[in-house]
Amino acid sequence: MEAALSSFASDLHLPPGSGPLAAYEARLAAGLLAPDPEQRKAATRLDRLWRELPGYHPVAHRPRSWGMSGGMSGGLLGALASRLAGSSRAARPSRPRGVYMVGQVGRGKTMLMDLFFDLAPVAHKRRVHFHRFMQDVHQRLHAMKQADPGLTDPIPPLAQAIAGQAWLLCFDEFQVEDIADAMILGRLFEYLFAAGVVVVATSNTRPQDLFQHRPGADAFRPFIAIIQHEVDTLELDSPRDYRRGGLRGVATWIVPPGAEATQELDSLFMRLAGGAPLCPVTLQVMGRSVAVPVAAGPVARFTFADLCGRALGAGDYLALATRFAALVLDDVPRLGPDNFDLARRFIVLVDTLYEQKVKLFASAEDQPDALYRQGRGAEAFERTASRLAEMQGAAYLDLPHLS
Repeated sequence: MEAALSSFASDLHLPPGSGPLAAYEARLAAGLLAPDPEQRKAATRLDRLWRELPGYHPVAHRPRSWGMSGGMSGGLLGALASRLAGSSRAARPSRPRGVYMVGQVGRGKTMLMDLFFDLAPVAHKRRVHFHRFMQDVHQRLHAMKQADPGLTDPIPPLAQAIAGQAWLLCFDEFQVEDIADAMILGRLFEYLFAAGVVVVATSNTRPQDLFQHRPGADAFRPFIAIIQHEVDTLELDSPRDYRRGGLRGVATWIVPPGAEATQELDSLFMRLAGGAPLCPVTLQVMGRSVAVPVAAGPVARFTFADLCGRALGAGDYLALATRFAALVLDDVPRLGPDNFDLARRFIVLVDTLYEQKVKLFASAEDQPDALYRQGRGAEAFERTASRLAEMQGAAYLDLPHLS
């Protein structure tokens, strides 16, 4: 499976120096993607940024400090807000303008960003889910304050450290829901942009709508101004949802396991990946790392033993279910009192996938209602079997993923 996907996720033998647009067109030619004018538009814009990167070298400048209230008494944000309000001829920044791709779920934003990231000619780059990035920011701020209780403002050194590790930052699912995040973001990104960082992001929300209609929204608007000034907003208006479209009629539960089932799941995995490159992922859960060895865009793949044979819990499965819209699971065995620990984890896994509307595709020794027929735990498994049956239906497959 990994060998097949590695070939699938490669650059399809592109000539050296090919960019995101060439990679996108190669996937079209190979039949891995369907033609989509909106995706081509985004690939073209990312290709332009890709061409600008080789000649760009970050040059940091020092933003002026903020006022004691936490608002903008000066700095890049204050200057930008003033210029944007008073003049339509703001100076173009010397760094390449980043790209903020916005659109409904399933339009191919993550796939396109991953194509760009893989080909970006930058030694120091980072691709990260935005929620994970902010978790890391909070943890590092806490550690810095613990290490130096006299440190009054950890934001500038933190931003400098982040920029030193990667001056191209690619954020998947840029979304601001937490007031603690909102209060940090303005100053953090002020210093990141001042350090010469280039940002590419995907989001379901337009910049001007981020964190609006919430307490503290007024203080967040300067951050919106700087995002709009520093990156180009690109809307993908494709009417097709590539995560949901075409799943009706697909076999989601394949009995029994074996070579034919594996081949069918291989094909499903590639289809669900939507052209995204294969990229192993590590999820951080309460300070622990959970490895996802096979992942591509919105889909992850595990064997049953890897996912339910290890000491994983509800928090691990929730992290997996919020990160991935689809899960491919190989070799679900029959369950019973003799392997009740496996069954218990599987019950928690299915409940979590169900609550987050993750689409499950699996090979198994039997149908859901026959997996756990008798013995201790059989009654508890009845709800799991019922949910597994519902998850195979067209109505469930049409539900949007709750990321």
